[in-house]
Amino acid sequence: MKNNQEREINQKARDLLNQLSALLRTSQIHDTANEAVISGTDRLVSVVNDLIVSQGSVGLKLRGEYFYLNDSRIRYTLEHLLNFDFLTREFKKRELGSVIFSSSVGHEDIKRFIAAFISSSFSQEPFDSIEKKMSEVQSVAVEKLMKIVETESLDTRKMVRKTYSNAVTYTGDIIRKIRAGEKVSLKTAKRIVASMVDQIVEEEELLLGMAAIKNYDEYTYQHSVNVSILSMALGQRLGLNRKMLTDLGMMALFHDIGKINVPNEILNKPASFDEEEWKIIRKHPFWGAKALLNLRKIDEFSVKSAIIAFEHHLNFDLSGYPKIRSRFELDFFSRIISVADWYDAITSARVYTRNPLPPDRALSVMLENSGTRLDPLILKFFINMVGIFPIGTIVMLNTNELGFVSGTNQLFLKRPKITVIIDRDGYRIDGRVVDLTEKDEKGEYIRTIIKTVNSARYKMTIARYLQ
Repeated sequence: MKNNQEREINQKARDLLNQLSALLRTSQIHDTANEAVISGTDRLVSVVNDLIVSQGSVGLKLRGEYFYLNDSRIRYTLEHLLNFDFLTREFKKRELGSVIFSSSVGHEDIKRFIAAFISSSFSQEPFDSIEKKMSEVQSVAVEKLMKIVETESLDTRKMVRKTYSNAVTYTGDIIRKIRAGEKVSLKTAKRIVASMVDQIVEEEELLLGMAAIKNYDEYTYQHSVNVSILSMALGQRLGLNRKMLTDLGMMALFHDIGKINVPNEILNKPASFDEEEWKIIRKHPFWGAKALLNLRKIDEFSVKSAIIAFEHHLNFDLSGYPKIRSRFELDFFSRIISVADWYDAITSARVYTRNPLPPDRALSVMLENSGTRLDPLILKFFINMVGIFPIGTIVMLNTNELGFVSGTNQLFLKRPKITVIIDRDGYRIDGRVVDLTEKDEKGEYIRTIIKTVNSARYKMTIARYLQ
């Protein structure tokens, strides 16, 4: 019941943002007597008053890149992205942080707010202009945009980093215990994965940033955690609910458990495997399925975990390993985990692969294998998720600055968020975030990506900037 109410309120909140966006756009090109403006005002009044009946008051707040309704984040789908992005930019231009409807509103109240909002763009102090013009309207108040306190941002980053670190440590511990034949409990794993699910929902970009950190010395454990994160983020894009995401994350965490049976001298061999060694490596999916069935009592979860461990190297067209006698369709989770597994593997430095592929090149290689090794539909969702320039990609800008992709931009895929780490004079800096959508007075982009850079070639690491 509670979940239904939350969904209903979130739908109304989306309607509020969509109607406000539509009315602002229409009012920028038509006067108040225009039929489209009048009908748009009618709809916005109706949405606001409907929310006031159920919520008491309506506070529409912008914090960072997200809108909130009375402190609850408004969730939206890609179809609403243009409206959300438009409002975010327009609110920021005017330093407008909140619009608060304290009681029922009429057409005149909305008309005055829209007029104040639009005219403020001509003022040197846009927020002050809006506040002054709205001071006599009793039912509508505005508040200035507050910068997210740095400590608050750091606290969130610390929490995400702690969850990630706990997951890597736990994975290492449980692998050592299983290898030693000790009894293990999966309760801790479930708690850690559930925490990652929460952060995927709330702070996806930060957690994906952690997955972009590559530690050569902890590859085995980090790889399992990275595959879990990437799989859950992808699962969310594919519409999985929280329980399914938790199950997916757990299964991804243990997808490579069969490697406990591979001798360390093979796993840690600093050169390419020979044919005999490959024969042993190719057995790890079978060993993983067997280990997971022996890990706990046989139930639906353990059976499906075993299936995923067995299938994750089979390939979409079943051309992979282990070799099978009859054809069948891979489990949906197996197809998700295969995409995440391959991406993390080819972008990571390993004992036998010291020069990983840059993230953007990795996507090109994966696209070449779409429909053969990888499920084409799931791969399409994955690329939409990570963007043309995935988080962690090192790039050179036209300003001669060097930086890395620290956030995606769903609206402008070629203009992601960049953290500059080497300035135009060649000096290393602590990391300054720049906006590639920023334009100069001529309307031309100030910064543009001109090429990607291989971090291994320049002996660069972005770990300290992401942590």
